[in-house]
Amino acid sequence: MVGWRESAACQNVDPDLFFPVGTGAPALIQAEEAKEVCRECPVRQACLDWAMDDSRQLSGVWGGLREDERQSLKRRLRRRSHRPA
Repeated sequence: MVGWRESAACQNVDPDLFFPVGTGAPALIQAEEAKEVCRECPVRQACLDWAMDDSRQLSGVWGGLREDERQSLKRRLRRRSHRPA
């Protein structure tokens, strides 16, 4: 088990909350509920880093971001790293 998970706010929350099915209103509401748990999490950044770098999670809410939000963040970070100083 990854060390930061022991301190995660979601540790005692139903994991299904973080994996909404579909793209309609119910799924978006569920994702927002999951993100609300993440907002109070002391290890949010470690979770996000793990999802984006170490495990390359393609689904679910990790570190307070949905899949599409993580992909957007990755693109922004890539563009920033390729800009001349």
